[in-house]
Amino acid sequence: MTDRYRLTSVETVREEGSWLFTVRDSLGESTEVFLVPCEDGTVDRPVNAWVNNCTHEAQRLHREGIGAVVRDGGIVCPKHGSVFDACSGYCDNGDAANTTLLSVDITVEDGQVYLTDDDVDFLWQGPADDDDDDDDMPDSTSHLQL
Repeated sequence: MTDRYRLTSVETVREEGSWLFTVRDSLGESTEVFLVPCEDGTVDRPVNAWVNNCTHEAQRLHREGIGAVVRDGGIVCPKHGSVFDACSGYCDNGDAANTTLLSVDITVEDGQVYLTDDDVDFLWQGPADDDDDDDDMPDSTSHLQL
C-alpha cells in the first residue's frame, strides 16, 4: 500500500517517550500504531513501531494525553501490568506472558522515521476515531443564535 511516508524524527520519539499515529490496514480498518525508543544499542533501529493493543486483551498501551508507559526498556500494559520489551515486543510476565506485540515496518534514516509497511497506509498523527463517540451530536452549536 505505502512506499515510504515520513512519520517523525527519532529525537521527537525520544523526547516525547512515544508517538501515536493511525493507519488503514489491509482490511480497510483504522488501526493505532505507536513508536517507542529502543535502547538496546541498535544504531539502525533506535525506535520500533507496535500496534497499540495488548496481546492479552483489547487494551491500548499508548493512551492519548499520557503516551505509552515505558520503564526500564519495557512497555507496561496499564490494565494488567504485563511488560513488553520495547525492542522485541516480547512479554515474559503477567497475563500476556509468552506473546509478542504486532509490529509495523518502519525505516530509520538520517534521524527520520519512515513508515514502510506494505500492508498499511498512513492516515494521520494521533488516535483513531473512537466508535463510542456521539457521532450524531453536532460538532458545534454555532448555528444557534440568541
